[in-house]
Amino acid sequence: MLETFGKISVTLFVAVMLTQPVFAGFDLGGMIGAGKDLTTAATLSDGDVKQLASEAAAVSDTSNKVAPPSSSYAKRLAKLTKGMKTEKGLKLNIKLYLVQEVNAFAMADGTIRVFAGLMDAMNDDEVRYVIGHEIGHVSLGHSKKALQTAYMTSAARKAGSASGSGIAKLSDSALGELAEKLIHAQYSQSNENDADQYALKFMKDNKYDPKAAVSALRKLEKLYGNDSSVFSSHPASGDRADALEKAL
Repeated sequence: MLETFGKISVTLFVAVMLTQPVFAGFDLGGMIGAGKDLTTAATLSDGDVKQLASEAAAVSDTSNKVAPPSSSYAKRLAKLTKGMKTEKGLKLNIKLYLVQEVNAFAMADGTIRVFAGLMDAMNDDEVRYVIGHEIGHVSLGHSKKALQTAYMTSAARKAGSASGSGIAKLSDSALGELAEKLIHAQYSQSNENDADQYALKFMKDNKYDPKAAVSALRKLEKLYGNDSSVFSSHPASGDRADALEKAL
């Protein structure tokens, strides 16, 4: 876990690097800097996390075709998300990518992106379940930890220079890499189950059909089985559908 990258871990990291021979080709200054970045990643404030998520989302939006308001996809998404401006104080920023992939993702600042392929595969309440699930990842802190992990590996490669805010100022290419990692972030089965339960409550609270949570997962199971290499941040769809059926 990221919390293990504290002062002791960084000290050991630097000590190991100091024992490496010069001919090994190590950039000692860079390695020590990377060690410091590991500590920074583990202690990112909520403000830092939201800033990085917002910057990564902006770069992702330039790399993927965002559906314009006139698009039939955008109109449908606007209709089915009417009233979803905030969720328990979290400001939501929901848009659609014109990408034929059955996927959706969220970032820690409330960014939620739905792919056109998912809209094609699911009815309105099933899409709402997916959105509720993604909101769950944010609200439960899963997205924050995913960003910390992704930032840690980017910072360790010294993709940017330290800024006055205490976090690395990443280039657009580094932010693009960060966004890609967040889009395909792998969550634990426990995280997935917790986000499912959050989504189930979200569906009930908003008077959406809660059974759509099960049917959405059944569709994913039919499309991909329990293959975690597809729709990678949401493995074991069949098992999760079984759990939600029991909850209902």
